Amino acid sequence: MSNLPTSVEADVKSEAEIRRSRSLRSDIVFTFALAIGLYLAWLVRDVLVILYVSALFAVVLMPVVNGIMKLHIGRWNPGRGIAILILFLAVAGFATLFFVFALPPVVRDIREFINELPTRGPELLSRIRHVPFLQRLNIAALNAKLQDFATNFATYLVFSIRHWANKLFDIITTIVLTVYFMLEGEAAYRWCLSFFPVAMRQRLDVTLARAEIRMGKWLLGQGTLMLILGVSSTILFVALDVRYAYALGVLMGIFNIIPIAGAVITVTLALLVAAIDSWGRVLGVLIFYAIYAQVETSYLTPRIMRSSVDLPGLAILVALLLGAAFDGIVGALVAVPTAVLVAVLLDEYAIKQEPIIAKPHPIEP
Repeated sequence: MSNLPTSVEADVKSEAEIRRSRSLRSDIVFTFALAIGLYLAWLVRDVLVILYVSALFAVVLMPVVNGIMKLHIGRWNPGRGIAILILFLAVAGFATLFFVFALPPVVRDIREFINELPTRGPELLSRIRHVPFLQRLNIAALNAKLQDFATNFATYLVFSIRHWANKLFDIITTIVLTVYFMLEGEAAYRWCLSFFPVAMRQRLDVTLARAEIRMGKWLLGQGTLMLILGVSSTILFVALDVRYAYALGVLMGIFNIIPIAGAVITVTLALLVAAIDSWGRVLGVLIFYAIYAQVETSYLTPRIMRSSVDLPGLAILVALLLGAAFDGIVGALVAVPTAVLVAVLLDEYAIKQEPIIAKPHPIEP
């Protein structure tokens, strides 16, 4: 009689089977929901990238906004909305001054260069013949290729207007979303935290607050690198008497916020401007940036970024490579602050700290 299952044991087994069945059903539903969610995220990945970049810029710029809010003019100090407005007015004013004073000479010289192109073209090609290792270059074939390139480039510009219009729309959307995140990001952040249990919510809040502080310091480090490159480039261009020295120096500093690609674009532009006048200026620009690239990569960037965001140089380099591979210039632009966020989360939730064992004190006689 004791070998037969009792009614209580049968009820327990049936409840266990029902619980297993519900658990299996829940796992299947969760798997399908996760797959559908990932598929939908892939479909709107461009929008998600814009949202992420906007939120990241809002986090990075908030220390600047908070600094503006601490300013006092008598008894008045600006609120968050006024501080954001002051920040964007300052950026817009700087850009306006740059275009007003730097753009007209460039446009005038470009117009003169186009008018003098029939005479300057043969002169430039004759200079190429005197460059070592280029005496055997087929100038006629090079000239034909340059003409084909000019024609293809003009065709590319005509057909890529829609592409650049979409990029411009994305930039404007990112700016608008950044403003909204700075204004209402705190409410959205608290709403996202409300999905987590209370104990986990408090820990995550403290962790993300630490990440926000380190991500805000990234802008300070990046601004230091931009200032160093801009000032040193301006000194070089003035010393070599390169055209548009101040405008090129400002562009060097601004575009340095874009890792790797920014330096390539501005150095190429500086070489083209220097090549209009003399190959000696081209050689001087090449030597300077070859040395500066080594100094920045091996000394400036690791030291400045390590002191600001507390990341080793290897981690910064890997983050830049992964960001560029994921989404080109935009990915490289947000790679370092993203690496800071990942590092803080891994340090809090994944890395197991070794317990500190107190050493026994020697017993005094």
